[in-house]
Amino acid sequence: MSFSKKSKNRLPAVSTASLPDIVFMLLFFFMTVTTIKDHKLLVDNNLPAADQVKELAKKDRVIEIFVGKPSPELEKVLGAEPRIQLDDRLAAISEVGPYVLSKLSEKPDAIKNLVTVSLKVDKEVNVGIVADIKQELRELNLLKVNYTTFETNLE
Repeated sequence: MSFSKKSKNRLPAVSTASLPDIVFMLLFFFMTVTTIKDHKLLVDNNLPAADQVKELAKKDRVIEIFVGKPSPELEKVLGAEPRIQLDDRLAAISEVGPYVLSKLSEKPDAIKNLVTVSLKVDKEVNVGIVADIKQELRELNLLKVNYTTFETNLE
């Protein structure tokens, strides 16, 4: 009579040979999908609150203009009067038109008519500078203007 060992039904060990490949694929995916903030904010930008908001669907069709008083570091040099920020520089109202046209020329022809100018205006800024910016945009026939806010329940 022979004694045989009863082998237990064990699952084979999980191979970890492909694990580095998976990690690198995820790393490359997040590197290509993630966007990096491309400009430093030079003006204070405390956005007003609103309860009726709608999110812009396509971010590639937006040209942003920031308006607010200079940041505390720049306020010592420039004063507390509201300023316009275009990309990484402070600009005058007369520079808004050429800036928007240059940004518009960078867009593909198929979406040039769909571009929206997004005004990110500090809630402490008077409406006069906003009206001047809108007048500049009106002269360029850019009539799609968005005011950026953050959503809250004002009840």
